[in-house]
Amino acid sequence: MTKWCEIQHVESGQLLIPRARWCDTFATKLRGFTWRRALSQDEGLVLVEKEAGRLNTAIHMLFVFFDLAVIWVNEVNEVVDTVLARSWRLSYVPREPARYVIEGHPALLARVQPGDHVRFIMEGEGKDVV
Repeated sequence: MTKWCEIQHVESGQLLIPRARWCDTFATKLRGFTWRRALSQDEGLVLVEKEAGRLNTAIHMLFVFFDLAVIWVNEVNEVVDTVLARSWRLSYVPREPARYVIEGHPALLARVQPGDHVRFIMEGEGKDVV
């Protein structure tokens, strides 16, 4: 069953992504945005790891046909790194350990920077992910 969440910028209260796919299984993380041809500004996904790290939150852009904003978030929901990931690049690794990887439209990068905090609000549950 697909899980969804809202992603909110804590400091401003702005909704960054109204409906992001929660990817906490191997299959959903592997699929990501590969083979997709377009991405709207209100779409995104969250790749979820069991624990924080740098290598386990590295991403690739092979078979991704558009650029992505990538936002790495640690276990206390603090943004630790961001990058504009270009299509077809081999890999991107965060500068600091992260537990969550948010992927979305490149316009997101103008609204989030390292040191900011995000809130994941699970659809249908109305509660934050801690």
